[in-house]
Amino acid sequence: MKTLLQLAQAYSPYLYFDKNEPFFPARVGVSVLTAPGPSPSFPRSFSFEQEELQAIVEYAIYWDWDIGHLYDLEHVWVYIGQDGDVLDCEASFHGKYLKGLRKDENSIADGTHPKLFSQPGKHAFSPYLEVFEVIPDLFAACSEEQAGKDGLTVGYPFRSEYATNAQIHEWCKGYMQRFAFVPSMEFMEYQIPKELFVPWEELKREIPQRLTAVLESQGLSLPRPVEHKENEMVSTRLQ
Repeated sequence: MKTLLQLAQAYSPYLYFDKNEPFFPARVGVSVLTAPGPSPSFPRSFSFEQEELQAIVEYAIYWDWDIGHLYDLEHVWVYIGQDGDVLDCEASFHGKYLKGLRKDENSIADGTHPKLFSQPGKHAFSPYLEVFEVIPDLFAACSEEQAGKDGLTVGYPFRSEYATNAQIHEWCKGYMQRFAFVPSMEFMEYQIPKELFVPWEELKREIPQRLTAVLESQGLSLPRPVEHKENEMVSTRLQ
């Protein structure tokens, strides 16, 4: 089998961004799964029930920003057969995941690259552009009023690494208003540059460092999480 980074490049999704999109991936953490078990970076597991399934390449695609908050981690999973063909694909969509292949030949580019649209500003993925048309706040989410409204998100893999606070929240909202935009709903192809691919464990170490650098540039610091007693409610927003 190819090396991790060779597989990452060979099966990386081709992403389609709105032509007015202000944010593009900063780094992509890659894991190759070859046996049943949990995802390293998303709350789900894999069973490997298909005999023809050789491996699953997991892409943890990281942005410092989406239009609503600081920190954004989306996912794509590409299922590879014993013959090297793409058997299936799944992609994250607002904390859940959807099928990533269309039921037609327009679903895969250049033989092994699933084609996925990215929701303007928010980056959720779908192989069908029409899915975005039924999102109630598709345009409002990118407006000046809602830009940055969620502050710093505490991502699933980092619950024990950092927290957030009201000061960070207010700074994010003020900072992000300058990036408000109106989605054009015209999309352009984006092929992930090979230099963005790193092993997931490397990206997992890097993300808190990136967040720290962003906040320290504004005289802010990345808070440590507060230890809570058993059954005590935690109000920090999680993704």
